Amino acid sequence: MNSTDLPRLTVRSPADLIAAVPYLLGFHPAESIVVVAMSGSRIVFAARSDLPGDADPREAAGHIAAVTARQGADSATVIGYGPAAQVTPALDALRDVLADAGLAVLDALRVTDGRWWSYLCTEPDCCPPEGNAYDPRASSVPAAAVFAGQVALPDRATLARQVAPIGEATMRPAIERAEQRLTALLAGAPASDLLGRRALRVAGVAAYRAARRRHRDGERLTDDEVAWLCLLLTHLPVRDHAWERTDGRVEDVAFWSELLRRAEPELIAAPGALLAFAAWRDGQGALAAVALERVLAEHPDYSLALLMDDLLRRGVPPSRLDGWPIDGSATGSKRGKRRPRRRQPRRRDQ
Repeated sequence: MNSTDLPRLTVRSPADLIAAVPYLLGFHPAESIVVVAMSGSRIVFAARSDLPGDADPREAAGHIAAVTARQGADSATVIGYGPAAQVTPALDALRDVLADAGLAVLDALRVTDGRWWSYLCTEPDCCPPEGNAYDPRASSVPAAAVFAGQVALPDRATLARQVAPIGEATMRPAIERAEQRLTALLAGAPASDLLGRRALRVAGVAAYRAARRRHRDGERLTDDEVAWLCLLLTHLPVRDHAWERTDGRVEDVAFWSELLRRAEPELIAAPGALLAFAAWRDGQGALAAVALERVLAEHPDYSLALLMDDLLRRGVPPSRLDGWPIDGSATGSKRGKRRPRRRQPRRRDQ
């Protein structure tokens, strides 16, 4: 199974759906509201947000409902994780705004301490007042998901650690060497090369190609290779060259993850934004979100990160932009469209 083929998980009961949610999101939710959107009998979208806490539940519900309504879904199941005092008003608000958006709410569930309750079922035989105990191990869903190569991390913090800095002390000297190399490159550019732009792009393309080739061969990039490429990626023509060649492939996600984790904070903007793009293209909205959080904390005005953050917040599906930025306006390049991607359930997290 490649990264564009999420497994078909057969869901026959609320317990099965609860068991499936961590694999739809990529991690086990807690203190959360989750929407699982359907088109017919097919799951097309899963989104998560924090419980609103003291905030107006209708405001939070309105945002996640608006995102869900744009996914081509006709129905949804909503699930709240946490104590009843926090989950109930959040789910009530979400059910109302989903209905106002024209989506049928198939069920509304609360999950607390290994038990689940339905807000729509009043039959004591199947939905007793004390709730239903559930054990995900009793469902066939986790086994099917694991067999298909899907992973459900323990929580969102574990996911965030996948983009956390490695903190190699040797990177700072490597950056200093890269800066000296860049100074020499610009000094050696011919007078006809205004501001050394051509020399920068040639060097950037060469560095990107060499790094991708070594990464595909399973070789670990040296500190100097990481520092040099990340420094060159601060120049937009180099960044856009890499962007045009980034899609939702496993190797794209792995490559940009490594660069983001190893780069020093001042150089993480391009690798982090490109990781977010690759993860979003692969349907890994939660991974894209944590990558963007890290980038925007250091570089709040970085345009590509802001663009990706807007796409995630509006729930734009990757299929809407097949071929972009190759055939889009971002770079003006016209190399032709990428091959169409198979439709898959989309995951979003905020």
